[in-house]
Amino acid sequence: MLISWIGCGLVADLILGDPPTWPHPVKLIGKLIALFTKWFNRENYSDKAKQWLGAVMWIAVIGITAGVTALIMWAVQDYKWLQFIVASYLCYTCLSVKGLAIESHKIMKSLKQGDLIKARYQVGMIVGRDTVQLTDEEVCKATIETVAENTCDGVIAPMMFLFIGGPVLGLTYKAVNTLDSMVGYQNEKYRAIGRVSAIIDDVFNYIPARLSWLFLVLSTVLLRFDTRQAVSVGFRDREHHKSPNSGFSEAVVAGALSLRLGGPHNYFGQRVDKPYIGNANGNPADVGAIASTLRLLYVAAVLSFLIFTFIWIGVYQLGGYFF
Repeated sequence: MLISWIGCGLVADLILGDPPTWPHPVKLIGKLIALFTKWFNRENYSDKAKQWLGAVMWIAVIGITAGVTALIMWAVQDYKWLQFIVASYLCYTCLSVKGLAIESHKIMKSLKQGDLIKARYQVGMIVGRDTVQLTDEEVCKATIETVAENTCDGVIAPMMFLFIGGPVLGLTYKAVNTLDSMVGYQNEKYRAIGRVSAIIDDVFNYIPARLSWLFLVLSTVLLRFDTRQAVSVGFRDREHHKSPNSGFSEAVVAGALSLRLGGPHNYFGQRVDKPYIGNANGNPADVGAIASTLRLLYVAAVLSFLIFTFIWIGVYQLGGYFF
């Protein structure tokens, strides 16, 4: 049943994306995090107090998410068709392939029409950096880096956790990732309150990031991109990032498409120096490179599902052999 739930969830995501008017667990998780942040991240609290409160917030958000999801799955377990529908929907909400592609296509369309101001606004909806002064190429780079990073965060990681623990663990991961995306910034406002969330997100993404590296390299083979450079640059620059995980997928994309990603960015008005990823003589990032990155995203998503399914069946059969 688990494979069919995840498979239906993936197909639904590839077809539907994330319609903004539809109910979505991550929206509720985000509102819960915003409420805790309002309560705990007060200016008169010391950094030490904020760190402890950040840990309390993490435990509360994760506990509520896992508990509610488990309760839902328990409530429908005796009604097979209802269980199938509910579980498939919850799996669907854990994956973000089509939604990311839709946002990227909006940016591509604006750039093709020469509307840089609109493209800056649109890329600002999917990245955390300041976007008001970005050039055309910088908008493209920001989009490519986001698609590459979210190949792990939005596809490979949640799919791996879905195969391990079904919708409960899948949505637990989404809560971990949402906490990091909302409060895991290394700036004055969130550094203390988000410290625990940022550290634990790195732990959760450690294995998925390295699997994403592998799946993206395999995708370059299927798409006939530059696999040699994907492996070379991907191996050399995989740790050229402030995050211990984000550089893995970005490095493969940079190598496969002969791009130079990374470098300094501004976040909330503060300059953050990041290492460069890719060769110095790489091609300029453009709309075509965004389209190629999306192709890598789609192929890696389908490939990961097939490989995880093969592994899951093998483990299940092995377990039946011994037990």
